[in-house]
Amino acid sequence: MVATSWPVSPISSDGTSGPAHKSGPLPDKRELNRVGDSRITKVVIVGGGTAGWMAAAALSRTMDNLSIRLVESDEIGTVGVGEATIPAIRLFNALIGIDENEFIRETGGTFKLGIQFHDWGRIGDVYMHAFGQIGRSLGMLQFPQYWLRGRNEGIAGRLGDYSLNETAGRQNRFARLPQIPNTSLDGIAYAFHFDAALYAAYLRKIAEQAGAERTEGKIFGVRRNGETGHVEAVVLEDGTAIDGEIFIDCSGFRALLIEEALGTGFEDWTHWLPCDRAIAVPSENAGPARPYTQAIAHKAGWQWRIPLQHRTGNGHVFCSDFISEDEATATLLANVEGRPLAEPRMLRFRTGMRRKAWNGNVVALGLASGFLEPLESTSIHLIQNGIAKLLAHFPDRDFDAANIDAYNRRVRFDYERIRDFVILHYHANQRTDSPFWIRCREMGIPETLAHKIELFRSQGQIVREGDELFIEIGWFQVLTGQNIMPDGYHPMADQLTHDELASFFADIETIVARTASHLPGHDEFIAQHCAAGVPA
Repeated sequence: MVATSWPVSPISSDGTSGPAHKSGPLPDKRELNRVGDSRITKVVIVGGGTAGWMAAAALSRTMDNLSIRLVESDEIGTVGVGEATIPAIRLFNALIGIDENEFIRETGGTFKLGIQFHDWGRIGDVYMHAFGQIGRSLGMLQFPQYWLRGRNEGIAGRLGDYSLNETAGRQNRFARLPQIPNTSLDGIAYAFHFDAALYAAYLRKIAEQAGAERTEGKIFGVRRNGETGHVEAVVLEDGTAIDGEIFIDCSGFRALLIEEALGTGFEDWTHWLPCDRAIAVPSENAGPARPYTQAIAHKAGWQWRIPLQHRTGNGHVFCSDFISEDEATATLLANVEGRPLAEPRMLRFRTGMRRKAWNGNVVALGLASGFLEPLESTSIHLIQNGIAKLLAHFPDRDFDAANIDAYNRRVRFDYERIRDFVILHYHANQRTDSPFWIRCREMGIPETLAHKIELFRSQGQIVREGDELFIEIGWFQVLTGQNIMPDGYHPMADQLTHDELASFFADIETIVARTASHLPGHDEFIAQHCAAGVPA
């Protein structure tokens, strides 16, 4: 499960959102004039795709008196392979007023209950990082501590047996169920799989209806202020200059403004996350759409499998130091379930982040700000997160350094903690079948991650610091799913007798199993509520 926070227009308990809050108490006229003198009125977004149109949609729906212009070229493609999300995407969609069923129809989407991992600890291991609650707390103690004791005593089932998300996922079932009726147990927590190109097109429609304007063209040059170094305008190939006061760089790996123009610098993390290539290919659906993503480990990387209504997204993330591109492509094609619908496409990347996500009057989002491979489906979330923090720290034309520094600290914290969670999957393996996995197990890891693992091994505890994205139960599922078990459990778990503990487990497992069995099939739910007419 992941934490979900959004500083504007929070979701209510029924999953809806109120109107976006656009203004507070009116200042007096003198204050209004003073503020108005330095207020930003012109925003230029460089690049479209998911990042650009998410930014345009959010700003146009939440900020008054802004001129928002997005510059992109139809001749420049987008990466467009990140099609799996985490539950926080629902907050973003609610913020900009998206109807969920329409969104699913428009993007060929399906629902996602978690990620199923194959062969990550040892070959043959399968576990799920499921969203939502697992079991329930009792007294002051969370369920995982009782489960650790029950496992020691041989009375606890699989961890996933106490997760409605995982139980429903294994049966290919889904429904919007925020609470299990007549119990204290949470219901279904969910995210989406969708076609990223269709999502960008859908967001474009929303943004343009809200007043954002699009300019077609390739950027030829950047004009900067000789005194401040700030970007003043981007110049198109035909000589047209598009000026602005704040620029949002969504130009992908090229990082046209944040890096090419400003030379911000890049912090490389490939010594911890050595995969540097991905091959992507769509395929025909070969059966019912699973309501979860699959991440299948191979000898020098891993494969994603993402079900959409009109196709399945497949990809192979790998390290070119341990396998050739040709062999990696053959591995992917041998493990695609349906007939490939296009030629495999190669992507090259470097894992890491910009030294500053905000430099001067340029804010980088998406691939321009950094890259973490899509193992835990955080790519779109990091765009959303950057937008949320930009809204919280939206500047005036003075571009106060303290405000920018605060934004950069917060974005760095998010990147580094997600980085640690992704590294955990590679490091916590017991595979001996390939040099790649041995290297991942034996490599040095960041101190922040090492401390988390050490605390868990000794006490069974996971401490979530600040507002880091992945909460305790998410870490617990990956750690135990990849065979890292603590030496003990919290002594308060001994307050139940052996029989009371067994009954506690049995009751939860029965409720979860019964609830899951009454949910409609995933495909059935989509057909009834949000089937798409998207061509293959």
